[in-house]
Amino acid sequence: MARTDFFRKYGATLLLLLGLIAGGVLGAALGDKASVLRAPGMLFLNMVFVLVVPLVFFSVAHSMVVMRRSGVIGKVLGVALGVFLFMSLAAGIFSYGLMSIWNPFGRINGNAGAEAQGVLGGDVNIGDEIVSAFTVSDFPLLFSREHLLPLIIFAALFGFTVALLGKKAGTVERLISEGEAVVIKMVELVMKLAPIGIGCYFAVTVGTLGGQIVGDYLEIFLVVCAATAVCYLVFSTLYALYCRIPLGKFWKEMISPSVTAVGTCSSAACMPVNMSAARSLGASDNIVDGVIPLGTNLHKDGSVVTSVAKVLFALYFFGTAPEGIGPAAMVILLAVLESIVVGAIPVGGMTGEILICSVLGLDPSFAAALLVIGTICDIPATLLNATDNLVAPLLVHRLTGTEE
Repeated sequence: MARTDFFRKYGATLLLLLGLIAGGVLGAALGDKASVLRAPGMLFLNMVFVLVVPLVFFSVAHSMVVMRRSGVIGKVLGVALGVFLFMSLAAGIFSYGLMSIWNPFGRINGNAGAEAQGVLGGDVNIGDEIVSAFTVSDFPLLFSREHLLPLIIFAALFGFTVALLGKKAGTVERLISEGEAVVIKMVELVMKLAPIGIGCYFAVTVGTLGGQIVGDYLEIFLVVCAATAVCYLVFSTLYALYCRIPLGKFWKEMISPSVTAVGTCSSAACMPVNMSAARSLGASDNIVDGVIPLGTNLHKDGSVVTSVAKVLFALYFFGTAPEGIGPAAMVILLAVLESIVVGAIPVGGMTGEILICSVLGLDPSFAAALLVIGTICDIPATLLNATDNLVAPLLVHRLTGTEE
């Protein structure tokens, strides 16, 4: 039974890691000849690509319907969203700063002759870039993986409108809910091929760039773990002090969500223990019942840390290292956005990685290289995702003055 539970919790991640290891070994052994594995790798990626648009539309629209009807309204909703954003920005800013000092990306230069042609491109008009990043000129253009940001905005507005109409849009709401369930199941089926597809793609990457890329991934994992540890230990302690919670009591209640996060690799599985711990630490029932489910979907600080690493990896890979406040802010905001998108979509299906490629103007197939980072950093990311969703309702409780 214990072995069955272990495989249920970690099976998908372990199989994907196994595929990456096999792909790395094959790539190192075959060298340039590993290019023969590109076809099965691209077949898998193309199956994922065709599901991204319906997955984003149905999932984001349904998330907005659920959020509108979650019972978190008015001032509490505004404060909760503000807390989520503040905590994510804090994690992103610190992670970017740490990765600028301990830089595991400096040796990465997969394509020095090419540049990311998105928001970090050379001679660009910022206004035009903002317009093209967030909007499209015609409705059919929404339904392309190259325009995920406009699609997300449209889907959010669509879902919010459906929720506002209530019973008048009951049929549409059911369509959104059932459509999401169908697409999620399709993604789950396709992702069963991920160990083979991503393994083949990784073999081609290692064969082309050499075995050094494996060491680069390992160093990225270490710096992500270091950033996560500081956010988990230091930031959480500071938040607890601000909430006037005794540190001994706070860290005692943090044990159960932490162990559950590491043991399940699932933020959703931590909801019951987070809700119990938040109540024990003094948060009111209405805040706990509304903020924690909402945060489980939209607030993922561990994913922000990992996403900063993904964005930096992509930029350095294509020879476009961020310099200055503007590019740094872009990296952090894109990481926060990616974490929200991943949170709003129950099964990732590489959607976050494809979003990064879309915003940076990269070939979507590069998402497979970014998925490697997400896979190896899954446990530390889940730990911070889950425990920060215990901290969030405490901050909301403090800021809304309901402790009086």
